[in-house]
Amino acid sequence: MKKIIFLWSVLFIFSACKNAENNTEKTTETPKQEFAIIIHGGAGTILKKNMSAEMESAYKQKLEEAIRVGYNILKNGGSSLDAVTKTINIMEDSPLFNAGKGAVFTHEGTNEHDASIMDGKTLNAGASAGTTTVKNPIDLARAVMDKSPHVMLSGKGADAFAEEQNLNIVDPDYFYTERRFKSLQNIKDKEKTELDHDTKVSFYDADIKDSKFGTVGCAALDKKGNLAAGTSTGGMTNKRWGRIGDSPIIGAGTYANNNTCAVSSTGWGEYFIRGMVAYDISALMAYKGLSLEAASKEVIQNKLTHLGGTGGIVAIDKNGNMVAEFNTAGMYRATMNDKGELTIGIYENVN
Repeated sequence: MKKIIFLWSVLFIFSACKNAENNTEKTTETPKQEFAIIIHGGAGTILKKNMSAEMESAYKQKLEEAIRVGYNILKNGGSSLDAVTKTINIMEDSPLFNAGKGAVFTHEGTNEHDASIMDGKTLNAGASAGTTTVKNPIDLARAVMDKSPHVMLSGKGADAFAEEQNLNIVDPDYFYTERRFKSLQNIKDKEKTELDHDTKVSFYDADIKDSKFGTVGCAALDKKGNLAAGTSTGGMTNKRWGRIGDSPIIGAGTYANNNTCAVSSTGWGEYFIRGMVAYDISALMAYKGLSLEAASKEVIQNKLTHLGGTGGIVAIDKNGNMVAEFNTAGMYRATMNDKGELTIGIYENVN
């Protein structure tokens, strides 16, 4: 009898220690950041061997310029929403990224933009899809959130709302870049020789799936403890039929909640929509007690990968912990913490 009692005691103590260990793994927190910011400029087959020194330098300079804008806003007590908006503006104005000025072309030879933003404090959100005249789509998403009763506007209606809000409106020719136009022509030429239009229902091919997706995004934590995230994109080269990806979809391309984290996604949008990637990371933190790092790894490396999707996310939690998780060869990314420490990355292992 004494032996049985002893064994039960040992098992009880072992179980208690194991549970304590597991709970510690889930709830261990690093020192809280007063504020922090993380950005991305797209993920995909970004290989050092294919990148010239000049192009690599150009990307790093623009990433640093963008993130410092948001950092300075946060440092001076500004809101995470303002930091996200202004940071994304810098990348939208650069032809380097597939957003704003550098947007890719549709099958019809036009540029159609999608964007979204979300406030982690109120869970309010705004988004726009398929706009053609708004210089900075993230500004439109912000206006939809702040100045309309809606969450998402699209097409001509969204363009008209942008005009009513006195946003910067440009001629569609503003978005033309020779680099993006040549990409469209290359894909169209490949379609003509390789796709059987009688049996194919999709225009995707390996080149499109494996190419760099230059969507831009940002997630930030301000001094008041408020999280925000935003995403802006020109979509997928050669897209047709008014195709909309994950970037303007709240919960897929963008999500923010002060109780958990703020997330911005980039990659093959159809899979991010199916997996509700941005929200799923938050949900794993809320319902399973996972850390931001563990939740991000589970969603990107396991769930998304098993679906067949490629891409990544940048995210920040309520304590200022930051994660850049991707299942591609690279992702343009940068972080800054409340100490002003800057990190910039492009490739998977070599920055």
